[in-house]
Amino acid sequence: MATIDIQNLSGGKVGTLQLDDEVFGAVNEDLLWEAVKHYRAARHAGTHATKNKKLVSGAGKKLWKQKGTGRARVGSIRSPLWRHGGTVHGPQPRSYDYAFPRKKLLGALRSALAAKLADGKLIVVNAFSLKEVKTKAFREALDKLKVDSTALLIEVPNHGNRNLVLSSRNLDGVELVSGNVVHPYQLLRYDRAIFSQPAIEKLQITLKSSLPKRHKHAAEGEGSPKKAAKSPRRRTKHEKAAEVA
Repeated sequence: MATIDIQNLSGGKVGTLQLDDEVFGAVNEDLLWEAVKHYRAARHAGTHATKNKKLVSGAGKKLWKQKGTGRARVGSIRSPLWRHGGTVHGPQPRSYDYAFPRKKLLGALRSALAAKLADGKLIVVNAFSLKEVKTKAFREALDKLKVDSTALLIEVPNHGNRNLVLSSRNLDGVELVSGNVVHPYQLLRYDRAIFSQPAIEKLQITLKSSLPKRHKHAAEGEGSPKKAAKSPRRRTKHEKAAEVA
């Protein structure tokens, strides 16, 4: 079981936090790729559109009679074969979103947290306690935490910390999200992930409870010795005869 230091906004250590190996252990790169692909597909606007035969300008009158002119027959000036005609089978507005299983999303979130921990880019603070709304003061606090690049701030849902919201929203490369909506894509996009202690504890409980049963049984059975398998009981001739009768 790994541990991580809990710091305050001044950069000082105030304690340690135990992290479960079931949540912060293995990194599944394939699952991370699937989660990122789904996130980006869902954000695809899909507003592309082309004008088909009924949308382009032009009258619907037949240009000349069908036979006797020696020219090719034509029914409309809006034909796709003509210049300024309609587009056939062109792209139309649609949604690129598709269903993604929740268990796979939570598995990708565990992998993203494990990757951040392995890279040393995971930071835990006891609380985002700010006395006043001041962006400069919060930027200095991030500098004390050795955040020299982009950062993702994760707080508990409905935290009511208005000073944190107003102090961080004007910082370039800094985003504040709730622990119940954080996505693996966001953890991978930003260089540092800064959790408040209540947020990471609550998220760890949620991710651990969502583990598949086989992983739970494997984790529980690591410390206990394995029981010897019982050999199947063989029936005697008298028992077989009694069953037939």
